Amino acid sequence: MIPIIQIENGEIPIHRGYALSMIIKSFKGRRDVEVHLFRPEWDDADESQIKWDNLFGGPATLDAIPNEEKDRKIILESFTREERDQVVDYLKDHYSSRLESIFSAPMGFPVPTGLPPLSTITEGKDIGLIKFEKVPHFNLPFALRGLYNLGAHRPLVETREGDDN
Repeated sequence: MIPIIQIENGEIPIHRGYALSMIIKSFKGRRDVEVHLFRPEWDDADESQIKWDNLFGGPATLDAIPNEEKDRKIILESFTREERDQVVDYLKDHYSSRLESIFSAPMGFPVPTGLPPLSTITEGKDIGLIKFEKVPHFNLPFALRGLYNLGAHRPLVETREGDDN
């Protein structure tokens, strides 16, 4: 059974705001790959239901540029408690043998401004997306993506420098 770690830091100020990640035991030749899960799309109604006042704090870094549209996406990509539970159940049902763990925590409010939304990060050599909604057995009522960075994880097969064999 995979460990599911859910941290509940009291109440969050809105219904949406739970972050989810998982650790895949082996993925694309790498070991213990962390995947950040998010919703890549939402209805206009999702955005209009949120009272946006006081949800954002200061810039994430000194060079961060606040952008109201991008800042809002950070929250819109997160999950409600019900969605979080649906994702966890889906992952347990379909991927339990491949996962090391699932981690959930509420976002810290106020959310720093100027962070890049996960849906805006460009795929590249090491950075990629898992598009769960493309999988035949996908049954969640919303699209689900996972962002990973293979460069941040050890290869499954370690090579020794200077080995000529």
